[in-house]
Amino acid sequence: MVELFRPLTFIGAIIYFYMSTKHALHMFQQNRYELPRYMYWMKTQWQNEKRACIDLFIKESLLIGIFIITTVLHINTAILLGLNIAAMIVLTYLNIIQEKTAHYIKPLVMTARVKRQLIVMQILNIVYMLGVINYVGEKYWALWIVLGSLLQWVFIIPMFLICEPVEKLVRQYYINDAKKILRKHNSLKIVGITGSFGKTSSKHILQEILAERYYSLMTPASFNTPMGITITIRNDLQSIHEVFICEMGADKVGEIDYLTKFVRPQYGVLTSIGPQHLQTFHSLENIINEKFKIIENLPQDGIGFLNYDNEYIRNYQVKNPCKIVTFGLENSNVDFYATNIYYTPNGSVFDCVIYGKEKIHFETRLLGKHNITNILSAVAVGYHMGISTEQLQEAVRHVKYVEHRLQVKKDGGVTWIDNAFNSNPVGADMSLEVMKMMPGRRIVITPGLIDLGDKQDEYNKRFGSHMIGCVDEVYLVGVNQTKAIVEGLKESGFDMENVYVCPNVQDAFNQVRLRAKVGDTILLENDLPDAFNK
Repeated sequence: MVELFRPLTFIGAIIYFYMSTKHALHMFQQNRYELPRYMYWMKTQWQNEKRACIDLFIKESLLIGIFIITTVLHINTAILLGLNIAAMIVLTYLNIIQEKTAHYIKPLVMTARVKRQLIVMQILNIVYMLGVINYVGEKYWALWIVLGSLLQWVFIIPMFLICEPVEKLVRQYYINDAKKILRKHNSLKIVGITGSFGKTSSKHILQEILAERYYSLMTPASFNTPMGITITIRNDLQSIHEVFICEMGADKVGEIDYLTKFVRPQYGVLTSIGPQHLQTFHSLENIINEKFKIIENLPQDGIGFLNYDNEYIRNYQVKNPCKIVTFGLENSNVDFYATNIYYTPNGSVFDCVIYGKEKIHFETRLLGKHNITNILSAVAVGYHMGISTEQLQEAVRHVKYVEHRLQVKKDGGVTWIDNAFNSNPVGADMSLEVMKMMPGRRIVITPGLIDLGDKQDEYNKRFGSHMIGCVDEVYLVGVNQTKAIVEGLKESGFDMENVYVCPNVQDAFNQVRLRAKVGDTILLENDLPDAFNK
């Protein structure tokens, strides 16, 4: 019987580890498959979520209890192993049920990369269990199986070190293929867009404008990484396309430099620079220098478009003799600027002055100063690519909301403003500015800001302090995540009886829906992935 139970225990342990393996890979994916980012997340998880770690260990108490009972009662090996197998079956079943009922903001995507990682993780689990079986006494197996379940989070490290060389080769193969495809399109006009914020919205607006004259392709959603851009080029770029609008993202030094040399845009748009991804950029100076690579890597006959409302952009000395076109709201000493701005719950209206001579009136359903700035950037590019005044007006009038970026939705007399995508300090302030102008009761649901390194609490506290006068009720998601916001609210004199701290976003939505009335405006500011939603 013992000889039969040994292999069954081994197989049972590997199956039992699977759910923990999958969860660890889920969090690794939400940390962009980057080991330093994942390690930092693990560190903050242990600091902020000790209770959750203890709860996880308690879940394994069935196996620990079996070890204690069988040790005290001196139960024979066959029964001990049988009880271990039974416990793993029960726990595996409970984990499967929990997984089926779990609500993930961003579920694990089983890409080919994740499947390769899963195979390596399972190989590590097999090696681990072989070591347990060969070198650990059978009465201790239950404890080592519990430890193995917890070690899945640590096994991400050797898995990454094993997989990364292969992943680099796979990535480089596809990137080289994408480069060949691009070089075949000799007449293709390429527009690169980057910025700390505003790049995705600017891209969508520019696509609407350029589509008035050109057959244009843009990178979809937030496909702004080397592989996202590569997928777009390989799958979607056709010989009929005349323009390729390429969003370029970066959260560390070297990424914009790499992407511009990969794609080689003739037009470069820099929408903004601000304190985002400080955890990986380490300093604002690094962000400034990196973002400007989109302008400094342009050919000398290219055109760079700069947002002069941004002080970091305005004060930078561009190291490229290419033509520079400036735009902004707050400074009329630019090539394209907006004036006579007016907001309503249905959108915005403004006039655009071009080179101090021509004035064009625009109407748009988009809200917020930053969206008008995004429109200006797209209008400037479209103007220099031959789009007529009438075409510019028509395109801006019909620009659609970019999903989760100050997107207005109506529901039973309640107005929802969805700004859930990866909020940043400047964007959060602009959202509050929009809310300040809204009629009726104003409500915000937010888990705060992330990915700001050592300054995260400082910016969240400031965010909280800026809410007074802009919103009437505040629903914060996550006790630990929002402590700094609560401090800012208190210091600003906000009525704390109208502040509610909720354990998760679903609870916040449920509470708001119960209290919402016709005429209310509700802002959803940021929606953190599961890895950061605490």
